[in-house]
Amino acid sequence: MIGVLPSRRTVLASAASAMVTGFSGLAVPARAQGLKPTRSMRGGANNYLPGAPVVERIGGGGFWMTGTVRRAGDGAPLAGQRIQIWAHTTEGHERDPHSHGATLTDANGAFRLEMPQIVPAFGQPHGHLAYDSADFETVFLRPIMARSEDTALSADFVLLPV
Repeated sequence: MIGVLPSRRTVLASAASAMVTGFSGLAVPARAQGLKPTRSMRGGANNYLPGAPVVERIGGGGFWMTGTVRRAGDGAPLAGQRIQIWAHTTEGHERDPHSHGATLTDANGAFRLEMPQIVPAFGQPHGHLAYDSADFETVFLRPIMARSEDTALSADFVLLPV
């Protein structure tokens, strides 16, 4: 009996297929295994006022602070988490109590809070955000805007359980 040898192309295609799907033949979905927690940023806690109230909006609005909150390790979205936000804006300094407010994450771990336009402080337009509740380690962020004219800023949290 005479056998037919597969071509080089067939061998390479079969090997690539096995590597992509795994030798079991089943595709394995990507997972956020080992997602590392967010570390606090230098200067993030500046002018922090513990216990800022949950609000619908800070001041007159016009600027959006957004982001997501996920659990370290598996990346699961965290609903109902309190995120405090404050900044130097067109309506006040970041140390003013009326420039602080908090919001809660939705079912997908997303948050969004409208506030006055952020303006530069010490030469940089930036916001401050904090996760400061009891279930996870406290994290302070101080993201810097690309341009003073931007009307939104996003920051994401990956939290480590305590």
